[in-house]
Amino acid sequence: MKVRVLSTRAAGFDAEFARLVAVDSAADRRIDAAAAAIVDDVRGRGDAALLEYTNRFDRMNAPSVAALEIPAADMRAALEALPVEDRAALEAAARRIEAFHERQRAESWSVTEDDGTVLGQRVTPLDRVGVYVPGGLAAYPSSVLMNVIPAQVAGVGEIVMVSPTPDGARNPLVLAAAALAGVTRAFAIGGAQAVAALAHGTETVLAVDKIVGPGNAYVAAAKRHVFGLVGIDMIAGPSEILVICDGGTDPDWIAMDLFSQAEHDELAQAILLTPDAAFVDRVQASIDRLLPTMPRRAIIEKSLAGRGALIVTASLDEACAVANRIAPEHLEISTDEPERWAALVRHAGAIFLGRHSSESLGDYCAGPNHVLPTARTARFSSPLGVYDFQKRTSLIRVSPAGARTLGQVAARLADGEQLPAHAASARYRIAR
Repeated sequence: MKVRVLSTRAAGFDAEFARLVAVDSAADRRIDAAAAAIVDDVRGRGDAALLEYTNRFDRMNAPSVAALEIPAADMRAALEALPVEDRAALEAAARRIEAFHERQRAESWSVTEDDGTVLGQRVTPLDRVGVYVPGGLAAYPSSVLMNVIPAQVAGVGEIVMVSPTPDGARNPLVLAAAALAGVTRAFAIGGAQAVAALAHGTETVLAVDKIVGPGNAYVAAAKRHVFGLVGIDMIAGPSEILVICDGGTDPDWIAMDLFSQAEHDELAQAILLTPDAAFVDRVQASIDRLLPTMPRRAIIEKSLAGRGALIVTASLDEACAVANRIAPEHLEISTDEPERWAALVRHAGAIFLGRHSSESLGDYCAGPNHVLPTARTARFSSPLGVYDFQKRTSLIRVSPAGARTLGQVAARLADGEQLPAHAASARYRIAR
């Protein structure tokens, strides 16, 4: 297959580029309406609705929601039964993810002013979190680690995992990862109905404070519907990779890096930016040779045909400027002196520096979180982290001397806003 080739020097580049990276911000109304109806039904009928949707959509015959709970013993047994090399890989990834996220944990603090007034911030973990783990077309034990471990580091009291099990098939790697990461409870449920159960609670599933984790369009729509009642991590779109290369990297490496995200989804986006026009031809040749060897060839082909591109830029400086317009989920800078070019990039979920830093390592075991902002949201949002599972509460203890000083300021401002009770409340402390 031939991937579209663009040049920033071409007259129609801006228009073609805009079409390439356009984000459809309007949610599919049918999916949104269906998800909203399911959420409302589960809110109203609880376990009965949750069981009905689970049995229907996942081709199950469970007698009750209680029967859909996955015992902790089953998760532990799955971990113990893993082949030695699989368990070692899972444990190595978990150690690295935990070590990285330990550095993110915020601590409470306070400061005492000269007049004795104490100001501070108390940092506390969320009480209960729900983690959604996809389980339909593929299973993602890495998502278990990336979502659960930061919650554990933050000190979350209870972590509830939900994951669909079509036809009743439970993935042993997902269960093993849940045991290793420290999931408290787990249910074999998925879709919008699982999000509804976590948000509203049912007779069997306790409501949580926040829901994190990726899912399909129905899951995303349901998360959007319950936001405000509970917190959510983000509304994730299809995966994205952007590679900036100076032409000095093996083109097979670059082609496979593009494949690594394209194989996720037909709507995933994989783009190369390079000032070396000859390198584009070499990467295209690698794509032609390697694509037939890919088990997920059909998905990769549709992704690259629909949303992929090989873009020739005037320079690496211009490549960085284009990258900022895209604000990609994953950005590889496959060049000499990658830090030099990274300094020009303001918007990216994760940046992989140098020729040996493949995005796939970040997906599994480098350490930083692989739950990243998509669809240009890296302009204003960040990767999932420990901070997503902590709350910050302001602490204010005003001394008598502080009340006299601050009271005058507050009363004056309250008068200006025509809020007399506010002003009086402050002035009472001045008089005392």
